[in-house]
Amino acid sequence: MKFQNISYSVPWNLFLITLGGFILAVGLKSIIIPHGMITGGFSGLGILLLYSSGAFTPGLWFLLLNIPIFIIGWKFISKRFLYYSLYGTIVLTIIIDLVNFKIEITDPWLAALAGGIFVGTGAGIVFRSLGSSGGNDIISILLNQKFGIRIGTYNFIFNFVLFLFSFGTLETDMILYSMATSYIASQVIEYCITLFNQRKMIFIISEKSRPIAAQILHKLNRGATFLKGEGAYTGKSKDIILLVSNTFQIKRIEEIVFGIDPDAFLITENTFNVLGKGFSKRKVY
Repeated sequence: MKFQNISYSVPWNLFLITLGGFILAVGLKSIIIPHGMITGGFSGLGILLLYSSGAFTPGLWFLLLNIPIFIIGWKFISKRFLYYSLYGTIVLTIIIDLVNFKIEITDPWLAALAGGIFVGTGAGIVFRSLGSSGGNDIISILLNQKFGIRIGTYNFIFNFVLFLFSFGTLETDMILYSMATSYIASQVIEYCITLFNQRKMIFIISEKSRPIAAQILHKLNRGATFLKGEGAYTGKSKDIILLVSNTFQIKRIEEIVFGIDPDAFLITENTFNVLGKGFSKRKVY
């Protein structure tokens, strides 16, 4: 079975949600809460309410805050996404309340770094599934699907506003540590999401573009597209090669290009995501 088909299977998605929820819960209960910090999202909002009221548990607060959000997910995303997210919320709620150990870290900056890595990794793994861990994840996925807003960017903005409301409840140092944790987590989330999707976009300008494209197709089994261009100085028509490659093939492409035409011009750019035949399949929630 192809990986693209496996990624849509129920066992694989439940595994990702469970693993991500566990890592996220460990980051919250063993690092962030023991050091008096808060994380972002609804889990952070639940921790802030816990600090303020002293009532309930972090897991119960998280569950209560999710009720209106699930109504939004049901209406605007899909039932399948909602079912996966309901499972993710239940798993995270249970694990948060079951984790009772503390990772001994004395330096608060190291705690902020470790907490951000744990939370970002857990959330990023969950985002690789067709569901979420509930809460702010549902809103961020909705905004990403409808308006193309990057998930990590939205989470950081939401968390920044949350931290502003934390002044007066938490010590200023703890808020700053929490903001550092949130920033680290948002970067790790983006990395986890793009880990297997990021490719390199390559433009090749050469007088021998046809032989170069033929060798790339033959030796690397990599397709390419010719773009029509014109030299600004010479006025001559040119076939510009456009192709998308993984990072492992870049050096081989360079060898092919400059082996055929030492005077060629090669441009390599990072891409955020590549969807289509031979690359990633569009995720449909």
